Amino acid sequence: MTTIYIAIGFFALAALLGMYLLSFVLRGKETPKAIVFTHGPLAAIGIILLIVYILKGGPNPWESLVLFVLAALGGIYMVFRDLTGKPIPRLLAVGHGLLAVTGFVLLLVFALNG
Repeated sequence: MTTIYIAIGFFALAALLGMYLLSFVLRGKETPKAIVFTHGPLAAIGIILLIVYILKGGPNPWESLVLFVLAALGGIYMVFRDLTGKPIPRLLAVGHGLLAVTGFVLLLVFALNG
């Protein structure tokens, strides 16, 4: 069960950086690239650890994984827009965060009840 808790830690760190990045997007400011390039890999490590946990078998938090993957796809699109100098749509940034937070809450509930 340790793998799931490490994944939760990575997702928590990614969430903190994500909230910081969202503050820039909502104000129409340029995002700090060092934070952008830290946030994504932290979340990706969390997804990889979650996949490792799921592959071990038993009851699994599939819903969380699906939401995190959807959030990651939106995140990749936002990074592409950001790097090409196009503004990041606020609704997309908020939706990305809501998907990830929902996945995180479901993962916490799963881990704490498992």
